[in-house]
Amino acid sequence: MKKKAILLGVGLMAAASPIFAQTPAAASGGTDLHLPAAYIAMGIASGLCGIGQGKLGASCAEAMARNPGAQGGIRLALFLGLALIESLALYTFVITFVAK
Repeated sequence: MKKKAILLGVGLMAAASPIFAQTPAAASGGTDLHLPAAYIAMGIASGLCGIGQGKLGASCAEAMARNPGAQGGIRLALFLGLALIESLALYTFVITFVAK
């Protein structure tokens, strides 16, 4: 498991390296790291949203299996939770465009 995590981290770093190859901002005289940071934040937010949606779906499926009479309320909570989780990813996506 530890080797997989290290390999994943190295792979993510290698995939993110082209973002840092941008030319520095001429007006400020330094490098502008807003855009790469926004892209990394989008990747982290999307990954965590995927994990959250998977856990929410698994928990709701288990709850419906345990108590079939409460399927309506559980389904409503499922859709509300999925909408809120997805809105986090969409807000982060908008922030990546604002960061430009």
